[in-house]
Amino acid sequence: MRKVSITLCLLAAVVLFQCCSHSKKIAAVPVTYQNNIQQIVQTSCAPCHIAGKGNKKSLDNYTAAKDNIDEIIARIQKNPTDHGFMPMRNAKLSDQTIAAFIDWKAKGFREN
Repeated sequence: MRKVSITLCLLAAVVLFQCCSHSKKIAAVPVTYQNNIQQIVQTSCAPCHIAGKGNKKSLDNYTAAKDNIDEIIARIQKNPTDHGFMPMRNAKLSDQTIAAFIDWKAKGFREN
């Protein structure tokens, strides 16, 4: 009787763990210009890189951000004490924000 109880408990544990391992995975939402990059540029690069508001290269549209992505990534990855660090006079962007630019480039510059 005891062996049957132990066997049933072990069987129940196996079934439970098996069900847990087949949980649904949440699909990652791709980084796009309209959903991610545009907002970062508007909040972190303004007013200097917004057309009509700054005196620097405008980066406030899809084409400009795409065409300058290598420079953008290089500058936002710098440390605040490095020459050319961006965003100038502000805190370094989070690793997650920097990763959004890198992912956007790596995945082919999705616009929307």
